[in-house]
Amino acid sequence: MRGPLPASFYRGDPAEVARRLLGKLLVRLLDGRRISCIIVETEAYYGPEDPASRARRGGGLREVMGGEVGVALIYGIHRQWLLNIVAHGEGEYGAILIRSGEPLEGIEVMKRLRGVNDFKLLASGPGRLTRAMCVDKNFHGKPVYVRDYGLWIEDYMKLSPSMVAGSHRIGVSEDLPTPLRFYIRDNKFVSRRRP
Repeated sequence: MRGPLPASFYRGDPAEVARRLLGKLLVRLLDGRRISCIIVETEAYYGPEDPASRARRGGGLREVMGGEVGVALIYGIHRQWLLNIVAHGEGEYGAILIRSGEPLEGIEVMKRLRGVNDFKLLASGPGRLTRAMCVDKNFHGKPVYVRDYGLWIEDYMKLSPSMVAGSHRIGVSEDLPTPLRFYIRDNKFVSRRRP
């Protein structure tokens, strides 16, 4: 049985951690039943210098983004929860948005939670993913490198560099010049195609 990825996995440049998260397994234990998705799309966010980062605004989210790595950072936008994982180098800020997943285990549970039967739409987007896996604000500040809270990330697939594509982040009004969205090339569960 695989264990959760260690906290040390999340130490480093957010863009690198975002790439490394592709192909990993996001696992949720819900009422004793395991549901999971392969992470197929991520976005990296930095500190106050990043115009699209929550750290730019200050307050509690900024504090969490500069705190312990491997912790869930959850906030609401457009009446849906978004799941981020804190990741950064020593003394820095950063987090990775989990944008999309490919459902693997507990698909019938996900269909019920989402109220849809279309397999492709279950977790293809950050809000769809959190609804499909019943992830909400209760996980905010909780580590994902232990099973204690019912949400963790495991190793799963090894990807070659050629399998990973990148673009600028989606839905941000101002972005950094470097592409910070990463996804598994040709995966049908990626939320949105973008050149």
